[in-house]
Amino acid sequence: MPLANDTTITLQAAVVLANSAIGTDTLTELDQLDAWYAEYLHTGRRATSSDELDSVRAVRPILYDLLSADRDRAAELVNELLAESGTVPQLVRHGDWDWHLHGVSPDAGPATRIVVDTAMAMVDVIRDDEMSRLGICADETCTGIVLDLSRNRSRRFCSTACGNRNAVAAYRARQARGS
Repeated sequence: MPLANDTTITLQAAVVLANSAIGTDTLTELDQLDAWYAEYLHTGRRATSSDELDSVRAVRPILYDLLSADRDRAAELVNELLAESGTVPQLVRHGDWDWHLHGVSPDAGPATRIVVDTAMAMVDVIRDDEMSRLGICADETCTGIVLDLSRNRSRRFCSTACGNRNAVAAYRARQARGS
């Protein structure tokens, strides 16, 4: 069963944020945060300050734990995160988006909105028993989150870089065996 569009985009955004702390940190500047907001259409209040950047950076381990948990632990984390935030789900429509769920008001801080939106998306994943769409990168040197939205669920690597590194290593191993 395909996931709802807002769930898919929220999960993609959360995976990018969680993975931004793996290896070389790719979220150190406000410009990088602005690019993330623009790519994933996050709406609501923005402070565009270093405090906001710090608060968003601080939720990355929470997102990582949630996205890498097994189904039972993910359900526990979702319940904890939604309770802590005082979530009151509401159907909203804005911009190009048709009716979808928001868990907190647009006035909530960006870090809170990110965590709650991700927890709300994980509700769909858990209820639909789609946890197999989330995993850890198959690259032995990487712990990045993989979100597999493919039909045949064949995605193994968190990024093109990890996939390429493994393809090159496999090629070199084949060449070495052939010599």
